[in-house]
Amino acid sequence: MAAKRSLGRGLAALIKEPTVSDSAAQAPDAKGVRHVSLDRIRKSSVQPRHAFDAEALSDLANSIREHGIVQPLLVRPTGDHFELIAGERRLRAAGEVGLTEAPVIVMEVSDEDALQLALIENLQRENLNIIEEAEGYRALATEFHLTQEDIARRVGKARATVANALRILDLAPEVRDMLARGELSAGHAKALLGLASPVEQAFCARRAMSENLSVRSLENIVRKAQQAPRKPRAARSDLPREHLGDLSDTLHRVFGTAVRIQPSRTYANGKKGKGTIEIDFYSNDDLDRILQVLGVAEG
Repeated sequence: MAAKRSLGRGLAALIKEPTVSDSAAQAPDAKGVRHVSLDRIRKSSVQPRHAFDAEALSDLANSIREHGIVQPLLVRPTGDHFELIAGERRLRAAGEVGLTEAPVIVMEVSDEDALQLALIENLQRENLNIIEEAEGYRALATEFHLTQEDIARRVGKARATVANALRILDLAPEVRDMLARGELSAGHAKALLGLASPVEQAFCARRAMSENLSVRSLENIVRKAQQAPRKPRAARSDLPREHLGDLSDTLHRVFGTAVRIQPSRTYANGKKGKGTIEIDFYSNDDLDRILQVLGVAEG
């Protein structure tokens, strides 16, 4: 059927023949499309999209006002009403322009298939934000026990794309919020995954946003932050590891840049080895700012 082909490989594999519900909607046309009243369509409880861009929704509303709803909504019957499976943006825009009914394809599907269809339809459209996309993949994996390869095949994307998106969900909550708002790109997210500490991830993310850093610049910062201090053999650090971590985090916040601490050491023969503190800066202005924090006036 032509209506199936237009929905993509992943959706077509799930769609079953729509059945006619004489009491709830008019009979379908040759393509299985019928028109139902908007007040009989209930929003889906499994919509993977959380944020709806107001400008994009306005553009869609203008298009619908001019041309109508070109692609039917996917719904399933629930008593005298219909539950929306896919097409919430179209449904919202139709309401905004004052339409009273919408074209739909009515499907008899289980709860599992309804969730899977909603996720795949949105993921195939490629207009979810980075976090919504990653959460959609995770839902497919956890709800239906699909492998990354299975997910990639169903949504028509490379397995590496799915794997990288899922890794983004391991980032600190603050960083995920910044990604969802579009303040950082997927490239920035990939660079930040090189930092194990959520505190460092959030710190570097804020810096990348405030300084409008490129992905390459952020990668360089992360690479420097990953350089662990070298520990001489047969020597004992004079600072406990837990205290060293707390102190590093404190200095990060004070100086607003990466700081590495090499504690002093006590060798087996009782002699002492020096400790060092390294403070990164990236411009003369950055250096001036750090000197001001240290209370050092230029001579």
